[in-house]
Amino acid sequence: MTGRSARVRRLAAALLLTLACQWAPVRALTGPPAPIARAGQVVTWAASADRLGEGAAGRGYRLIVHTSVAGSALRVRLSNAFGDRPLTLDSVRAGLRRTGAALVPGSDRPLTFGGARTVTLPAGTVAWSDPLPGTVPAGADLAVSLHTPDAAGPATGHAMAMQTSYVSQGDHTAETSGANWARPTGSWWYLDAVSVRPANPATGAVVALGDSLTDGWQSTPGLDRRWPDYLARRLHAAPTAVKGVANEGMSGNKVLTDDAGTGALHRLERDVLTQPGARTVLLFEGVNDLKAHTGVTAADLIAGYRTIIRRAHAAGLCVVGATIGPFAGWSEWDPAAEAVRQEVNRFIRAGGEFDAVADFDRVLRSPHVPERLRSAFDNGDHLHLDDAGMRALAGAVDPHALDCAR
Repeated sequence: MTGRSARVRRLAAALLLTLACQWAPVRALTGPPAPIARAGQVVTWAASADRLGEGAAGRGYRLIVHTSVAGSALRVRLSNAFGDRPLTLDSVRAGLRRTGAALVPGSDRPLTFGGARTVTLPAGTVAWSDPLPGTVPAGADLAVSLHTPDAAGPATGHAMAMQTSYVSQGDHTAETSGANWARPTGSWWYLDAVSVRPANPATGAVVALGDSLTDGWQSTPGLDRRWPDYLARRLHAAPTAVKGVANEGMSGNKVLTDDAGTGALHRLERDVLTQPGARTVLLFEGVNDLKAHTGVTAADLIAGYRTIIRRAHAAGLCVVGATIGPFAGWSEWDPAAEAVRQEVNRFIRAGGEFDAVADFDRVLRSPHVPERLRSAFDNGDHLHLDDAGMRALAGAVDPHALDCAR
């Protein structure tokens, strides 16, 4: 038996370790998402939601996501946040991915919502599933399969997954084989969070709020090499109670405006503050605000940071501020943007308003030309990072700084 085969069998065995089947109903929400999925739950995977093309009736999606923290009583959060009409999902299932779209035999089971296998989400709402008996390991490829008979209008999802998922026509959600899931998609559809109940009730999570650098652009697709993925692996082995990692990066995102997706100030509630078990938010945003020649000043960006800090603190979360990395050589760089970056970074380091600091700029900058990325981390466009740069960012985070309380 190969090492990979043995690992797959161990993961399947863990997922099949079932508990007594006791369903706890959760209704689709008609306002802001509920603060938590259920007491004791911790987010194990998440992705920022945005408008994602047009929904299509009769379509199925097999969505591949990677867990960060292990636990039982798995729940998924489905989202119709950007829909303009009700969305019905008549089959939602979760199992372990073996390879491609194929599942580990026997690992896949149906999810329910308030005891029913069909759920309808009104426009603008989300819904948490009932808890699924059994345990899910850390670092597992989870396959969430869903089918919608009537989707139309704006769809909700995450465009740049850096992970291949699969699409079918018709309801093939209960099939272990990947034969009817031949069409790949690079996006996650209608799914924006997964939570579990860890064995240790003291376990918490960190939410990474960022842009394309956090979303993982230019990391190797399909290998989970975004910096939050590297961080999750560090936390798994670290003596800290923070084990869950939610990646709320969105390509092109800004702090202050909604030019590329909903800005950080406007998505903070949905993407960060309502994540179950969230203890800390790691804020790594701002380069898109200052590089676009929109006239954003350091005072503007600092005011945005202060709003995020105040709202996170009011919700009981700590905030770690990450300094903005260098980007000289990118087409939008100029001395004025660099001056703003330096002033903002001085505030992050010395302002005393963040609970802790992750000095990403110090790690990323060239020792010879500090306005530029280290060549070893530069993917070639002088802004985005290769896998080595992603690993370096994760290494710059102090795990103990994430395990704070307010």
